Amino acid sequence: MSRRVRQKVFTKNCKIVSTGCLMIASEYVVTELQKTKRHSNYPLVHSKNSFAKCLEMSTQKHVAIKIVKKDFEDAGEDEIKALIELSKIDADKYNLVKFVEWFHHNNHVCIVFDMLDQSLYDYLEKRGFRPLSLRTIRCLAWQLLVALSGLKKINMVHFDIKPDNIMLVDQNAEPLRLKLIDFGLAEKVEDLEMGIRIQNICFRAPEVMLGLPLDERLDMWTVGYVLGMLYAGFYFYPQDSEYNIIRALVKMYGMPDNELLEEGMYTDRFFTRTEENSTFNWKLDTPEQQFEKTGQKAQKVEEFMDLLKRMLEVDPNKRISPDEALQHPLFKLGKKRPQTPKEPAQVHQEPEATHLCCWKHLPCWTNASSNTAPGGRVRLRVIQTKNVLLNTPIQQG
Repeated sequence: MSRRVRQKVFTKNCKIVSTGCLMIASEYVVTELQKTKRHSNYPLVHSKNSFAKCLEMSTQKHVAIKIVKKDFEDAGEDEIKALIELSKIDADKYNLVKFVEWFHHNNHVCIVFDMLDQSLYDYLEKRGFRPLSLRTIRCLAWQLLVALSGLKKINMVHFDIKPDNIMLVDQNAEPLRLKLIDFGLAEKVEDLEMGIRIQNICFRAPEVMLGLPLDERLDMWTVGYVLGMLYAGFYFYPQDSEYNIIRALVKMYGMPDNELLEEGMYTDRFFTRTEENSTFNWKLDTPEQQFEKTGQKAQKVEEFMDLLKRMLEVDPNKRISPDEALQHPLFKLGKKRPQTPKEPAQVHQEPEATHLCCWKHLPCWTNASSNTAPGGRVRLRVIQTKNVLLNTPIQQG
């Protein structure tokens, strides 16, 4: 397997100028230079970086160059260390971003990648975050699981899997083919520290929140959550606090085993140890107990869930009436009548691609109209697990 991964240090003839022909390292012609934004069209999502879309002179192919700011050089070098380790396996085979080379430029760390199309988040945003079909999700799931199998071969944990870091390779030539990007937080399993606080809270695995021993299995949790989000069209766990996430998980799956909780460094942040009949057990904190521990009041999501459950009662004779609903405790959280929020700006909805996922022989036929009602209104799927209804709209964050 031929792979061009090399270090280069340039001190001359490698200026980036604001006018004329932009060059990096006398080898790359800059065709587009941009500061990082929240959801870049390129493999770059952190504010500590900038990005250049460049034409490589020797191959006449476009590449992506990630330019790490001087203050974050250590982070850039950590990513390079992970990428060099990643170069031991075939990036294309395992649906991982291809690392070309790296070099220093004016005291900046520059990392060269293959050029990709758009992030999965961008794709969802263009569609108005409408849920994807099961056939499409099946296609994406297969590729992400292949990526995880590749990382497992080299004992690496990505640590930051989310729609922003899942890139579509070329939506015109190979619809819905993806690659996993951004290994800035990646670690070898043997280097993981128990109790490390990492991952975006929306995608944080339970073992991270509880302070359990960590390994590559936390990436499986995150991929599973992303796939569920693609099907539902929303984040189906709370996003405001770890306690509310843990509480939702307990409602859905029941209490974790005592043996597991005993092992967690942070178990007592969410649970209280009790003794019954000379046996010690953990119990999930009530919102009041959590307030005593943290001084922060937990949002009473369960009251909203209770109202929805009573409104969605199958038996119309048992269904809540409007007058009863208006007296529900949900509306007693505040003394004032709820105010009508401003309507969000209309988002252009890009139809979901209809194609055959030929590179893995997985059918990905979709029906763009299946989730859209007359007049362009979007139907959201509802997920119900053990009578717990969770529906949280997607937010950028």
